Amino acid sequence: MALHFDRVEFESRIVAARKALAAERLDALLLFAQESLYYLTGFDTSGFVFFQSAVLTKDEGPITLLTRRPDLEQARRTSILSDIRLWYDAEGNDPSRELFEILAERGLKGARVGIELRTFGLTADKYELVRQRLAGWCELVDASHIVRTLRLVKSPAEIAYVRRAAELADQSLEAMLATARPGAFEGDIAAAGAVPILAGGGDPPPSGPVLGSGDRALLIRSATGFRHLDPVDQLTLEFAGSYRHYCACLMRTVAIGKGNPDQRKMFEVTREALAAMTEAAKPGRPLGEIDDAHRRVYDAAGYGHARMSACGYSLGALYRPTWMDVPPMLYSGNTMPAAPGMVLFLHAILIDAAKNLAMSLGHTIVLTATGAEVLSRITPEYTVCG
Repeated sequence: MALHFDRVEFESRIVAARKALAAERLDALLLFAQESLYYLTGFDTSGFVFFQSAVLTKDEGPITLLTRRPDLEQARRTSILSDIRLWYDAEGNDPSRELFEILAERGLKGARVGIELRTFGLTADKYELVRQRLAGWCELVDASHIVRTLRLVKSPAEIAYVRRAAELADQSLEAMLATARPGAFEGDIAAAGAVPILAGGGDPPPSGPVLGSGDRALLIRSATGFRHLDPVDQLTLEFAGSYRHYCACLMRTVAIGKGNPDQRKMFEVTREALAAMTEAAKPGRPLGEIDDAHRRVYDAAGYGHARMSACGYSLGALYRPTWMDVPPMLYSGNTMPAAPGMVLFLHAILIDAAKNLAMSLGHTIVLTATGAEVLSRITPEYTVCG
């Protein structure tokens, strides 16, 4: 199987990771985040739901992967990994034993060893196995930020994948809006949106879609139980196009059958908020200023009670259960400086529970040397379907 990046790019990422280890006086890093493994080696699997780790040392030795037997060929055929160790399912088996053996082989007794704690790939029970196994043998240090920080600024090859994901997201939105009408089944709308992504060579997104009408249009998360749209209704869509696991998100709330004057006003303010947020996304400026702009527009228009307390987050190559590549979140007071190559999803959301009305707009941007480039070609409009 072909790698999705040149070997030279993987090697440069590994060099950068080792430099980061040295800067923090770490001798090694235990990789538990699937996103880190994909970024550094290309290894592409959902097997991270079981015990899976890789050892990256500060020296020039190879990255050593410890994974379950079913992922052997997965690792061989999707990655640059050459040192692959296996653990086998058996009653009472503890894979931390095999991990310890790798660390001992690498001479890491008494070393400072980083570990990725902030990841869905390391549940509390797995961490306890590792912690107890290594207690008193080496020093474990939370180093969840090491590879995550490297992943924040995308290379040209990564941005090309994000652009393709954005193209697929546009096609998905157009397909869903063409299907949405009074009486339409939400499941059919969701299915229509999936076709362009998959037929276009994309991946099933790591989450969503968030799709809801009626009362469910006010929900920020997806919830089970598709329904048929009413003759006069509202529909909220939040979803990602995904290509080579890189995500680009869009968000819309549309009217069904007939427009609503209050909702149209919400749309006008929301469009203004999203434009202000996009303008505030500038290299060198704190990311929190994006949310400052979001709050300023909504609060001035009298919608402070209905807006959210954050207005977006970073995107990248993600695995289930979420496309939210956080941190960073975009909230007021976030001092992290924006940088060229960052990919961010900006969303402006109003939930007026008293009137049972929702309005949301969102798009993905890539930061350039001068500002933000919106990746969607679809201009937000107040849309009435059917």
